[in-house]
Amino acid sequence: MTCRQVFASLVVAVALCGQAQAQTATRPGPPEGSMKLSQIIGKIEARPQFQYIDEVDWDSDGYYEVTYYTTDKAKVEIKIDPKTGEAR
Repeated sequence: MTCRQVFASLVVAVALCGQAQAQTATRPGPPEGSMKLSQIIGKIEARPQFQYIDEVDWDSDGYYEVTYYTTDKAKVEIKIDPKTGEAR
């Protein structure tokens, strides 16, 4: 094997190892036994004067951050417990 072939083989091997590692890494997310996000969204949509949801994010501290607007155009930012669906 030439030096170029060895280098090319090494580059391919490193690239494949990196992809395999990326696929097996655990992503932080809601804990076991959490409510479905659709159920949590339904509870928020049932709030008085709810207009629309602008953003939903998962925080690594263990809760959903939800931003929504009311019919009077007020911006509401709440932290939601994933197990209960209630505001923290």
